[in-house]
Amino acid sequence: MTARTRPAATLDADVLIVGGGLVGGTLACALGGAGMDVVVVDREDPQTALEAAFDGRASAIALASQRLLRGVGLWGELEPRAAPILDIRVADGSSPLSLHYDHGAVGDQPFGYMIENRDIRRALALRLAALENVHNLAPAAVAGLDRSPGGAEARLADGRRVRAALVIGADGRGSQTRSGAKIRVTRWSYGQTAIVCTVAHERPHGNVAIERFLPAGPFAILPLTGDRSSLVWTERADLAPAIMALGAAEFAAELGRRFGDFLGTLKVVGPRWSYPLSAQFASTITARRLALAGDAAQAIHPIAGQGLNLGVRDAAALAEVVVDARRLGLDIGSGTVLEGYRRWRRFDSLVMIAVTDGLNRLFSNNVPALRLARDLGLAAVEKTPPVKKVLMRHAMGVLGELPRLMQGEAL
Repeated sequence: MTARTRPAATLDADVLIVGGGLVGGTLACALGGAGMDVVVVDREDPQTALEAAFDGRASAIALASQRLLRGVGLWGELEPRAAPILDIRVADGSSPLSLHYDHGAVGDQPFGYMIENRDIRRALALRLAALENVHNLAPAAVAGLDRSPGGAEARLADGRRVRAALVIGADGRGSQTRSGAKIRVTRWSYGQTAIVCTVAHERPHGNVAIERFLPAGPFAILPLTGDRSSLVWTERADLAPAIMALGAAEFAAELGRRFGDFLGTLKVVGPRWSYPLSAQFASTITARRLALAGDAAQAIHPIAGQGLNLGVRDAAALAEVVVDARRLGLDIGSGTVLEGYRRWRRFDSLVMIAVTDGLNRLFSNNVPALRLARDLGLAAVEKTPPVKKVLMRHAMGVLGELPRLMQGEAL
């Protein structure tokens, strides 16, 4: 912890963000860059969070999300480490019918970018350290939180206190901020596990993202910088432990059966990770002087790679609502201001939960009638350019009522 981030016994701020991960950190950059005093409290040691073993995932950043990253001062650090997604290919197992998205059909911008999570964390750490009005308290934990009509006060585990007009819970699926506010959560498990690893391959990937739907779940091959790809292999939860326990040669052989040989010889680079798959949503995303964002508000199946993008849209919308209220001289933690955020984000979030849940249930099976229906559906979309263009623009994240940051405008 630097001298600048070491607060006095009580620190006053406009906003307290609980959780300094990808969504909470991005939100802090947006608010801090707009001149607001922000305190971020995060349980993770900053150095540990930057290590390769902390998080082996890579995230698909849609074009609209990339615009936000540029707008909050992160893109300069991320761009050299980002692999553009120029084509998307979707196939149902070994069926000859498939769907192909070419970015050139809707302009000259990529659909988005693949970036390793540890690179995003590094960019966030650098940007937050450069913002003098953002105090990043980590590792630290909130031991108690009082939210009154006049403001909020958090007591940290080490005895320090933070007073703010608004508290934002961005502390993930198991959000203690959410549970402390007695906000109910609806959740369900898919009985699936995502096995994640990075592979180096003999041939270039051509910046093509591939998603194959197999009976156990989707198998995604996502381009990274260099001749590398990130794999998200969805497997039945009861089989995943045995796969994770395989030796290197046996694991590579199982991988090759699903991956194929179109990129030549494969080599797993670094460790493997596994994550149980589930979905959930909070009964409300606002309460007295409290707003939830990212996985604390809703968490979805990774089938379409939209999880982080959904959280980024939360961050962009919440930042816009709060900054605009501040400029008008309003109480940023008032119910009226927070209701604007709730109305803006709730419908979009619930639709995305329903879509990803439905896609996973439709494609993660081997029922002949369903296979025929979905293959015909893929073929119909492939043969209907207007429908394809709408879906491609959706993949870019440029449809709907977008916050200014996601349109490439200043906050």
